[in-house]
Amino acid sequence: MTRETSFPRIPPMNELLDEAVARGIEAGREAQRAAVSAELNQVRADCRAGKARELDDGFWQAVAHRIKVLPTMRLREALNATGVVLHTNLGRAPWAPEAIEAAQAASQAAVLEVSPESGRRGRRERAVSDLLAEVTGAESGLAVNNNAAALTLAVASLARGRGCVLARTEMVEIGGSYRMPEVVRSAGARLIEIGTTNRVHLKDYAEALDDPDVACVLRVHRSNFELHGFVGEPEPDEIAALCRERGVPLVFDLGSGVLQGAGLPGAEEEPSVSAALKAGCDVVTFSGDKLLGGPQAGLIVGPKSLVEKLRSDMLTRSLRLDKTLLAGLEATLSLHALGEEAALRRVPALRQLALRAEDLLPRAEVMAQQLQAAQVDAQVIETAGRVGSGAAPVRDLIGWGVFVKPHAGLDVDALTYALRMGRPGVFGRVQDGGVLLDLRTIEPERDAELQALVIAAANAT
Repeated sequence: MTRETSFPRIPPMNELLDEAVARGIEAGREAQRAAVSAELNQVRADCRAGKARELDDGFWQAVAHRIKVLPTMRLREALNATGVVLHTNLGRAPWAPEAIEAAQAASQAAVLEVSPESGRRGRRERAVSDLLAEVTGAESGLAVNNNAAALTLAVASLARGRGCVLARTEMVEIGGSYRMPEVVRSAGARLIEIGTTNRVHLKDYAEALDDPDVACVLRVHRSNFELHGFVGEPEPDEIAALCRERGVPLVFDLGSGVLQGAGLPGAEEEPSVSAALKAGCDVVTFSGDKLLGGPQAGLIVGPKSLVEKLRSDMLTRSLRLDKTLLAGLEATLSLHALGEEAALRRVPALRQLALRAEDLLPRAEVMAQQLQAAQVDAQVIETAGRVGSGAAPVRDLIGWGVFVKPHAGLDVDALTYALRMGRPGVFGRVQDGGVLLDLRTIEPERDAELQALVIAAANAT
């Protein structure tokens, strides 16, 4: 049996990052942090295996080697200065530190499909399932790899080979030509369309449910747009009561993933998971990487009997989550389990949504002054950010940022190219011949890093 050796003394991360700079290991602060953390994990693993390790020259050579690999990667870190909190092209929700740490720990051997108490095989997503039930009030939960998968699984498991009712008011198309009618058909169900493009009545649902072949009713939250004018549709509890009377499950695809909804600026009008369940919806699906603020995942909650039916479907294994995503998701749900107020403070996406304009103005003023001192044409400007990823599509998030113009005679495209190609890449909004950097989506501790990247890009052009 291998005897574990004692761990070396590990200084605080800030001291280690300063040491990396002193040793000439050049990279962005977050890239340095990632490389140091990864090598510290290796040190711990080696010590557990009986191999003595110190934070000596060999340790720092290994960190430098890890840093050299990072610039060759196309999937790399970015600074989101667009003001769009859940920017799909930039990976949607930034993870909480607890989620990052949990995923990093799970990247090694992990307690995944084994019970530590009995030593026997266990269910890989049990902890996430339990937390989903806890934070939503549902009987049971299930996690798959994204919300498209969750919806497809729900329709396939409940209505494969049978009828699925969907109102024409909810036949939405979202990014990537993802259309609800095609989703229903791809799940092997027969689509039964009801109502018109602007109005659907409860009697339309009732008439459709007269068909004994109907196996589920599907409701879809309209993402990216709103209906106004001569429009109308039944309340969710009315549809739920009708479905209960007819013995047909009601599936509600929420997409955005608001758990409760109270105190979430910018998303007050978004339907919440708790409201959908209270209205009587049987199965509710939503995303993990939108307003939950965690990793990409498709989350399903509802009564235990229906969730177990979905879990036992053959599709579920094909759609399951990787262990690192499960770990990050468990950590994120654990933060929500502390209460909505705690989640607003500790989940980055929710914290960014909650920022007030007056929180951002002093930061913008300091950055603009320092950029001007470095001969960069910069000024403070009011901004109108967005929630993003289909949530609250017409709601502006008023804040402050910095507007940067290229040097006289130079093209703004050259400036934006230099910003995007930085390490990390900087993504802002191009307007009026310059680049708007909205500080809502930049964590305050990274303001100095953003400023340095802007100066470098301006000088490069």
